[in-house]
Amino acid sequence: MPNSELMSIGSFARRSGLTASALRFYADVGLLPPTVVDPVSGYRFYGDVQLDRAVMLRQLREIGMPLARVKFALDTTPEEAIRLIDQHIDAVSGDAATAREQAAVMKANLSEASAAMVVCVSGPVLASAIEQVLTATTNEPGMTVLGGVRFEAGSGSVVVTATDRYRLSTRTLLTQTSPDVTWAATVNGDDLRRCLIDLRRTPRARIEGSGHGLWLRLPNRDDRYCRLLPEPFPEYRQMLDSLPSATTCVEVSKAVLLQSLEDRPAELVQLHVSGSDVTVRNALSDRGTQLEARVSGNHPIDVWFEMTTLYPAISTAIGADVLIDLRGPMQPVTIRSADHGDLTTLAMPTMSPSAESDTASKEANS
Repeated sequence: MPNSELMSIGSFARRSGLTASALRFYADVGLLPPTVVDPVSGYRFYGDVQLDRAVMLRQLREIGMPLARVKFALDTTPEEAIRLIDQHIDAVSGDAATAREQAAVMKANLSEASAAMVVCVSGPVLASAIEQVLTATTNEPGMTVLGGVRFEAGSGSVVVTATDRYRLSTRTLLTQTSPDVTWAATVNGDDLRRCLIDLRRTPRARIEGSGHGLWLRLPNRDDRYCRLLPEPFPEYRQMLDSLPSATTCVEVSKAVLLQSLEDRPAELVQLHVSGSDVTVRNALSDRGTQLEARVSGNHPIDVWFEMTTLYPAISTAIGADVLIDLRGPMQPVTIRSADHGDLTTLAMPTMSPSAESDTASKEANS
């Protein structure tokens, strides 16, 4: 008779999450043999010490690891097992990404024989524009459109725009050809990221847009296909048109401003604008770093930002100097190049630490 501490195959199956038939299979291939097999009845019995191995076996199979690798992972050290799991996930993820890309290309070819819009632009310039506006995207569950880039082509230009609701970046590129039709769609941001390396190395890229996707035709390189996002893009032009006029304008060195932000790492940062300079602070008690600037309009003015909002907006600006248009402590701020007007970024300010403290105190006492 088997030891009373042993479990029948049914009990072990329930505790391990494996079916009885799976346990028989894993026993036959040598991955998880039973502790005891009754010589008369042939019943299989398992011990408690086998549970961890059984659960790990089930989990490895659930992520699709082949049996040969499962055996290595079960019998090796924890460190080596971790490496094997990572290696397997990398391979599976790569295969899935390749399959998605190939499926998208096949669907595009099946859907339409020709594209609806064709424009030609500089590859490096397009790559730079995409990279700049991609800093304003985000991955938010239920709002995939915030991870995409809006393309609008027509009248000799292509406009690329992205927003995460706290920033909005838009850049206009002149095209080398003028399309016969206008075209607008939101393009998958991850697909565009995968095109950047090839785009930078292509002097001239042809954009073909249709109702199902966007093709980047790259001479001497593989053409790249990007999927479209079906959700409607935020009405950003209406928002831009409704912005009040700037009350304070600041022109400051991009490099100096970035350095001051890097020297004062914090979640929140303040720009204090006076008559001839701007001071960067990261706390109410911080004396800050004073930067020489050209200031016009109403001042002084204090505006607070989250560092993750302000820094990318400044770092992606084109040229040596940036123009910062202020409208008030809680109004959207426009950040542009002093030399090139084709990249514009809106950054939303946030409440000052003192205002947040007052709000929290009122809510606690209400």
